[in-house]
Amino acid sequence: MDAVDSLSRLASTIAARRAADPNESYVAKLHARGIGKIAQKLGEEAVETVIAALTEDRAALAGEAADLLFHLLVLLDAKGVPLGEVLAELERREGTSGIAEKARRTP
Repeated sequence: MDAVDSLSRLASTIAARRAADPNESYVAKLHARGIGKIAQKLGEEAVETVIAALTEDRAALAGEAADLLFHLLVLLDAKGVPLGEVLAELERREGTSGIAEKARRTP
């Protein structure tokens, strides 16, 4: 199973569920609550991922990382940023030192 294909399928599923009944879809429920709630959930999942990395086993970290990726995709969808755009940005940065990339973005 290709990870990019899996993420692309998940992004498509999220987009399809955006307009569903909020009583039947977690994605629709998040969208109904607005971008602030979606961003809050992403932040909560990020914190839980950090905690799992510091205190839990591999399985717990993998689970929290999955939650984090899911909520990131929900946020991207809510803001109209396709996964392909993020992947293209990562490809653009490939082979560039993180230090050099950060220096390039600093005014």
